Amino acid sequence: MAVKKSEIYSKLWASCDALRGGMDASQYKDYVLVLLFVKYVSDKYAGDPNGIIEVPAGGSFADMVALKGDKEIGEKINIIIAKLAEANDLKGVIDVADFNDPEKLGTGKEMVDRLSNLVAIFNRPELDFRRNRAEGDDILGDAYEYLMRHFATESGKSKGQFYTPAEVSRIMAKAIGISASKSADQTIHDPTCGSGSLLLKAR
Repeated sequence: MAVKKSEIYSKLWASCDALRGGMDASQYKDYVLVLLFVKYVSDKYAGDPNGIIEVPAGGSFADMVALKGDKEIGEKINIIIAKLAEANDLKGVIDVADFNDPEKLGTGKEMVDRLSNLVAIFNRPELDFRRNRAEGDDILGDAYEYLMRHFATESGKSKGQFYTPAEVSRIMAKAIGISASKSADQTIHDPTCGSGSLLLKAR
């Protein structure tokens, strides 16, 4: 049975609610998307020697779940993410958010409670990706687009400052006739590429 995207989206936004108070809405994604990635690859590839992502010992979502209530949860989550990043050549990609930042996440019990709650949200049965059979579905990409759209609204900035909305991307791709391309010599270029949504939709 496939995981419903509506369930994913509701849990993602619930996780954003758990982060409110210490950071701007546009910064939520640095934490939420990393946890979604760790949860997704852990469910799909942990223990799979042929998986496209290696989930090393001490670098899985299960290791994060074991930290709920731990007074050093922030520092230890950073270590878990660092292990996953190192095993998959993702340094500087998934390890950019500091889960031990007191300015964004609070100090002492406040940080422990906030991060424990955040991990608990991703640990709910509705987000069990092991049951997801939609192999060709871009769950992470769609989740990213959903969050970007909502971050723009929350921060009071226009969506265009964050990413090109999917509707605009599709219209632009049709307008330039990308579907008629028959040669590898024909390319598309986005000089202001941010999230890459325009290029992905054109493709």
